[in-house]
Amino acid sequence: MNDVVKQGQRRVKVMGAIVALAAVVAVPSAIGAFAYGHHWLIAPFCAALAAGFGAQIWFIASLRSKKGV
Repeated sequence: MNDVVKQGQRRVKVMGAIVALAAVVAVPSAIGAFAYGHHWLIAPFCAALAAGFGAQIWFIASLRSKKGV
């Protein structure tokens, strides 16, 4: 495989790992905040959402770059 494909595969793995970690944080935080009334868990919930969306935006933006092509 060429370098562009290897970079793409690495970026997919990095994005997937960040999104998975964000989900691991966001789901229990959402349950704790909204079901059990622990309102202090809203901050980690929002941070996890921002991190997950940020990773996806980073991945999509990296597809548009002309480096290495």
